[in-house]
Amino acid sequence: MIDIRHGLNEYLHQVGGHIGYGIRPSERQRGYATWMLAEALKVTDSLGITSVLVTCNDDNIGSAKTIQNNGGEEDVSVTEEDGTVVRRFWINR
Repeated sequence: MIDIRHGLNEYLHQVGGHIGYGIRPSERQRGYATWMLAEALKVTDSLGITSVLVTCNDDNIGSAKTIQNNGGEEDVSVTEEDGTVVRRFWINR
């Protein structure tokens, strides 16, 4: 599953980002997320989004690697009200 958000409200700018994705647990660690994010970035390119925000929870090491493998540069993390730390990455196109 992949979601591409054309614009960001305040919440999405802090926590959600432009692109969200999920991989079925039985299919993880096979390169699908890296490929899916790369394909989603082609769509954001076509939408004229030149600075793409992608986020993941602090404990999601695989997702952080996926984002970094697609050019993600880490920004300041955000802590949600429930204590969840969200890592924020920008991918500049």
